[in-house]
Amino acid sequence: MTAETLENRKEPGMIKDNIDPSKWAWWAILLIVAGICVALVLIINPDYNETFIYLLAGVSVTLRITFFAYLLATIIGLFVGLARVSKNVFVYNAATLYVEVVRGIPMIVLILYFAYAFIPVLVAGINGIGSWGLTFASGNGFFTGLAGFSIREIPPELRGIMALAFGYGAFEAEVFRAGIQSIGKGQMEAAKSLGMTYLQSMRFVILPQAIRRVLPPLGNDFIACLKDSALLTVVAINELTQLSRLRRASTFQVMQTFNTVAFMYLSMTLILSAGVRLLEKKMKIEE
Repeated sequence: MTAETLENRKEPGMIKDNIDPSKWAWWAILLIVAGICVALVLIINPDYNETFIYLLAGVSVTLRITFFAYLLATIIGLFVGLARVSKNVFVYNAATLYVEVVRGIPMIVLILYFAYAFIPVLVAGINGIGSWGLTFASGNGFFTGLAGFSIREIPPELRGIMALAFGYGAFEAEVFRAGIQSIGKGQMEAAKSLGMTYLQSMRFVILPQAIRRVLPPLGNDFIACLKDSALLTVVAINELTQLSRLRRASTFQVMQTFNTVAFMYLSMTLILSAGVRLLEKKMKIEE
């Protein structure tokens, strides 16, 4: 009996002796060790501990902004993505214009534009409608409310959510477009042969398959949105990065502050990345 035969006849559950260390996830092991070391420092060192506790409030704000902004961006992206594959010339060109313009503008410029340009113009328009309505219906409560609507009633956090949603909507539109176009044309033809309309074919045949394909890239963009939420510090929203700036300015503890905020961002992104990889395995489609 050869050595190879004996190796193949090992009992189930026995650990193989020839485990190749080169295939170990060394990067993950190093990150785990580094994470444990940083966690110990956060617990033992009072400066790091105080900084960590101070920045915890920013984590909840960051996650809330990211969730709502990306939810809106996904909805925008879905409808714009459908418009990008539409045969209607006007709808297609309007969607393409939105995608090309927004993707060509830096996210920080979009944030500043929404916070200090778009929102004031929007409020001025609402006030104008209210004033116009009062000329025809003096004392009307609805138009009085519109005329007296103040820019202060739109908090900076909502402006930031709108800006991120508008910006990421263009990227998600391309994700959905690619997902829809990855489905074979025969699927649409088969649906129409069963008597379905275009909208029914999209709803019941094409989109369920396309969404399954685009879930992993959507997850990756969610992580990118989380990191880009740090840009909202330019409009003084008390998310994680803004609180780190305030902490650094008030205590002059530069290393402690930025080491801690980097660790907190890295922890969130690694957890989300693990979830995305798990999603990719579960949603993997065999061609």
